[in-house]
Amino acid sequence: MIGARAHYDDLTRVELTWVEKKIEFWIRFGHEVESQILDRSRRIVSFRPDAVFGFVRWAANDYGTIISRIDILRAVAPGSAYQTLPFVRPGGEILLRIESWPKVEDVLRHVDAVESLGIDPAEVDPDHWRHVGHWMNAGEAPRPYTDERHRAWLRRREIGQ
Repeated sequence: MIGARAHYDDLTRVELTWVEKKIEFWIRFGHEVESQILDRSRRIVSFRPDAVFGFVRWAANDYGTIISRIDILRAVAPGSAYQTLPFVRPGGEILLRIESWPKVEDVLRHVDAVESLGIDPAEVDPDHWRHVGHWMNAGEAPRPYTDERHRAWLRRREIGQ
């Protein structure tokens, strides 16, 4: 378990699986508050409400890749509306949803670029992740995230609280 135990009903749980060359579900970024090992290849990580995290899923069979996907989600508070998603309970607010490995790699490079600025991707303006998803799904390159945009987001978030 990581950190202080949060109230059970408040958390969003994500089941992660790793079976080499078959199933690889992992968290690319985000701040988990609990982690539970189920067995050698599976564990469950938990996030507090409003936490943003990147969830990558890749699976293959004897004929090749059957799924490659990244979702960037915001964990929801109890009673809030949410979208359902496999392996995420109860669900979350989907900020970005990208399928196909080349596009997933593009998102991962975008996350790397954010981190190269010294910015935690979990702290990025959620509207930016929506922007990235919309533009990539349209086959276009999204605008890069900048220090200036991040500072503006932090100010807006501070004012809103």
